[in-house]
Amino acid sequence: MDATADELAGVVDLFGGLTHDELERALAEAAYRADGQSVDDTALEAAIEAALESFALVRYDPARKSDATADADGEALYVAGPTAFPSVPESAEDVPHILDVERRRLDRTMLGEAARDRFVAAADEAVAAGDDARCRTLLDVSYDLESWAPVDLTDERTRLEDALEE
Repeated sequence: MDATADELAGVVDLFGGLTHDELERALAEAAYRADGQSVDDTALEAAIEAALESFALVRYDPARKSDATADADGEALYVAGPTAFPSVPESAEDVPHILDVERRRLDRTMLGEAARDRFVAAADEAVAAGDDARCRTLLDVSYDLESWAPVDLTDERTRLEDALEE
């Protein structure tokens, strides 16, 4: 089973957020339910990295929050991000009934801060590399991110626009 970024977002969205291990288990269960398929670990890691890069997934670390009750072990969670169009693979709709994971309700402000930090780092990398295509992509992402969470990316957007004009 090869999951797209939107399918990864759909699976984590079923739970509000999943740790890396929980996401692997959820996808393995879904793959098995889809005619006994399996998950290619290398492909899954690449898909997760691509989803993080595109902001379809956001990595949220509840340990950064003063109240780390969102996850019992304080592990980082993957959450459906601002560019995702979450879609649940047909074989995954029953996964919440199979896995022993309670739905998580996460603080949108804290999620926004995590996404903002990642966005600023991505913008820094794109500007430093002179990567015009990535700067344009990040400009689009900035609007998605601002409507997804209570963040203001005006300064970062200006920096990306300035880099494109040089």
